[in-house]
Amino acid sequence: MAASTSELASTVATVAAATAENLRFSVTDYIVFTLMLSASAGIGVYFGFFSKAKNTTEEYLQGGKKMPTWPVAISLVSSQLSGVAMMSIPAESYTFGFNIVFTMMAMILTVPVLIYIIVPVFYKNNVSNCYQYLEMRFNKLTRQLVTITFIMNQFLMLPVYMFVPSLAFSQVTGINIHLINTAVSSVCVFYTMLGGIKAVVWTDVVQAGVMLLSVVLVAILGTSHTGGLSNVLENASEGGRLDFNFGIDPRLRVTFWSGIFSGLLMWTGKVGLDQSCVQRIVSLPSYAHAKKSLIIAGIGFLFIMTFTCFIGIIMFAYYYGCDPIQAGLVSKPDKLMPFFIQDIMGHLIGMPGIFISCVFSASLSSLSASLNSFAGVVYFDYIKPHIRHTDARANGIMKLVIIAMGAYCILGGYMVQNFNSIIQTIWTITGISTGAVVGVFLLGMFVPRCSAKVAVTGIVFSVVAMLWIIINAQFNFKAGLIRYDVLPNGLDQCEARDFQVILSSINNNITRVLTTPAPSADAPQQVTTAFGSNRDFSIYDISFYWYKVLGAILVFAWAVPMSYVWPTDKQEKQNPKLYSPFVRNMLNAPDPVVEMEEMPLKSSDSKAKENGIHQDA
Repeated sequence: MAASTSELASTVATVAAATAENLRFSVTDYIVFTLMLSASAGIGVYFGFFSKAKNTTEEYLQGGKKMPTWPVAISLVSSQLSGVAMMSIPAESYTFGFNIVFTMMAMILTVPVLIYIIVPVFYKNNVSNCYQYLEMRFNKLTRQLVTITFIMNQFLMLPVYMFVPSLAFSQVTGINIHLINTAVSSVCVFYTMLGGIKAVVWTDVVQAGVMLLSVVLVAILGTSHTGGLSNVLENASEGGRLDFNFGIDPRLRVTFWSGIFSGLLMWTGKVGLDQSCVQRIVSLPSYAHAKKSLIIAGIGFLFIMTFTCFIGIIMFAYYYGCDPIQAGLVSKPDKLMPFFIQDIMGHLIGMPGIFISCVFSASLSSLSASLNSFAGVVYFDYIKPHIRHTDARANGIMKLVIIAMGAYCILGGYMVQNFNSIIQTIWTITGISTGAVVGVFLLGMFVPRCSAKVAVTGIVFSVVAMLWIIINAQFNFKAGLIRYDVLPNGLDQCEARDFQVILSSINNNITRVLTTPAPSADAPQQVTTAFGSNRDFSIYDISFYWYKVLGAILVFAWAVPMSYVWPTDKQEKQNPKLYSPFVRNMLNAPDPVVEMEEMPLKSSDSKAKENGIHQDA
């Protein structure tokens, strides 16, 4: 039996190697990829050495507040994509259906929230660092708690941003993955360090063009190879991939409701309350420019992300009845996209190079924006208070921080390669604190009576509660009480559709090794799956899509009642500009000084009496 298993495993490796060989880079592919990296490095050199700009901190982090609207909008779109997303979102649609698109459609609600509630507050208070607002509204401890969560998230995310596309590149070139990770991370650090926010924005524009071209080409060619849009929709519908779920059970993996609400919280947090994006928004000359930029970014985001989600549906329609995952040619859904590209584009010169450039462009965009904002947060929150600040010294230190973080990303690749289910792991871990961060910002803008003590304890309460829920949920996963089995596909159509590589795999009996085994007799009979549950309700069974929403709700659930226990000091004067325009209009409470100036007729006699009293005193 052991010998048989070894022989079959050897066959798997042989067929997989033969399949990968078809996707090896040609000279044209290397040229395409090299041009993309060279363009990014060239932009950094230009803004670092040749651009006629002052060497100031504001210039480095905010582009002198003179950034153009369109490039910033495109940069905002690019930064929300990563190589991980470009590989995993189509995989999500392929395995669990098109409901993931609801998280993207939430951007329709997010843009008005940013334009009319959050961004006006930053411009009113001349905020360059979104965490600076928390110190103005509450206190320094609140700011420090939130910046710590930002830094922790960056330490988690940045190595992943680079490692996953490096893995894809390694598979099509055979070059050692850590050499690739080192080379590309170094290029990103180079142009980010030299050019600052201007280099980040303009490289994002170049990279966005590559991403858009790749996504559109994949969608068009995939639809064509499947036999047209009608065939795509028919196959996807028969396979259950277009069954939209409007169920209200929070244990369902993804539904309309969890997609919309979790998407709203996620995009509000990532675009409007994450320093990597806020830094670009406030680099625009005025609020009017920011408003226009956010609208353009929202439209661009919806376009490219809807295409990306639909590519998963196209992949399923193409492989309907002949699943390369069941055939053993693809080890897991996250690796299906390169296989699909090879299948439909492998014969086109330069297409593998464009696709890998697309994945790298998405990752470089996320990495460069995060590096630039990370350096700013570390300097202003943790270094500046302890040194004598000058612009030249600040810029030098921030460049050193970027270099150090780049080195960490390279070393972090050795840890990331051991992770399983990277996407769900990241989504779950960030769910611990993201809801609390969004919640405390909204608390400051919407609840005037909330004090600093309430805000700090609210963050702690939310984070501790979410940590408890998530840890117990992981125990349920390990115990088999939660099991996210994918929607079914099959292998019965391979011969009819003439998929020779997959047929070869089947004929070599690879599927006997790779077919999912039947549940054992000891497996729990009552389980929560992606599409239903026969267990009694438990908060630990809720979908990870709800984590961010629940975290934000917990902040308000704590803060609203506690604001009556620990109210704000009556002697403390709050600046009305710290609240959202909606709340300021509801309160109709101008600055106390203005209020006295607007009451001359009513208080003229009393003023004279008051003057007399003061003179007697």
